[in-house]
Amino acid sequence: MQELTNYIQNMLQQMQDRFQTMSDQIISRIDDMGARIDDLEHNINDLMVQAGQAEQQAVTASGGGAGSGGAGASAGGGGSDAK
Repeated sequence: MQELTNYIQNMLQQMQDRFQTMSDQIISRIDDMGARIDDLEHNINDLMVQAGQAEQQAVTASGGGAGSGGAGASAGGGGSDAK
């Protein structure tokens, strides 16, 4: 009877160890995904800034049309609000 009890305790301990390992791996992957999402957000913000600068340069080079510049500023503002 003692053998059976020891065997069951050993199996339960192994299961607990496996679940702990899986839990640690999942948490690690979630942390990695969070870091990747942060990097992606940063890159998107950089691209939005660069696109805004390119748009500003295009408006200046084309003679600075007021209607075009106003629409660009409005669209850029809307994009940042949606974020």
